[in-house]
Amino acid sequence: MVVLVTGANGQLGQSLQFIAPNYPELHFVFCSSTGLDITNIENCESVFFKIKPDYCINAAAYTAVDKAESEPEKAYLINVVGARNVAEVCKQNSTVLLHISTDFVFDGDFSKLSPRAQSRGYSENDIPNPTGVYGQTKLDGEKAIQAVFENYYIIRTSWVYSQFGNNFMKTMLRLASERDSISVVNDQIGTPTNAIDLAESLLKIVTSNFQLLASNYGIYNFSNEGQCSWHDFAKKIFEINNITINLQAIPTSRFPTLANRPAYSVLDKTKIKTTFGITIKKWEESLKTITI
Repeated sequence: MVVLVTGANGQLGQSLQFIAPNYPELHFVFCSSTGLDITNIENCESVFFKIKPDYCINAAAYTAVDKAESEPEKAYLINVVGARNVAEVCKQNSTVLLHISTDFVFDGDFSKLSPRAQSRGYSENDIPNPTGVYGQTKLDGEKAIQAVFENYYIIRTSWVYSQFGNNFMKTMLRLASERDSISVVNDQIGTPTNAIDLAESLLKIVTSNFQLLASNYGIYNFSNEGQCSWHDFAKKIFEINNITINLQAIPTSRFPTLANRPAYSVLDKTKIKTTFGITIKKWEESLKTITI
């Protein structure tokens, strides 16, 4: 089975490269934006015609949440047009698409959630309501895929970190080496996702038996288990790495950003766990597996 991965230089792309040797039954082709420009349909068609992938994991995305507010056209081009292009060539080549989306499709208003969602997190059936350009373009990208064909898995995830690329964990470790004190918001609640765990879950889907795979297309949530604030996340990062620092908890109002962040974006993983038999680690335990 041939698995084409877009966005190969990103966190998820590098994580998939890291675990690829554990899947000798799969032939991986990793493409960065220089090798596969998802915003160029002709380039997509050429690459897919040559590679003939059975599966495509679309990890390419515009993820600069704040910058998207001033670059909406660029975010739209990558997250919407790019997603549609990938779906189009997947349809042409009978390729199963696994597309990565985000918790930012939700507004994070805890008070508007049902009692079930308040206790277990957003399900795939909860109504999206993004509040910024990034979230809106990712939601529009989901809709663009759904309008093209049915053979897709859209995986919404949150707070992704890893030993690769730029992310919150690495930023905290860098700041701790430069400062004696750090302030982190404590009123945004979600769940960190180890990109390696996300990569493993995607390949669990890819290596499922065909009947299971073909009868369960749709939207799924994936993050690690549990929930925390960004302050809690930072505290655990420092604890695991034996770093002593003055860590201050502050409200979001003290740390203004161009884009609004969901105040609550915990995701309910029941669907992906029951459908594919995936066991998900608690976020605290998974964090311990990362070495820098």
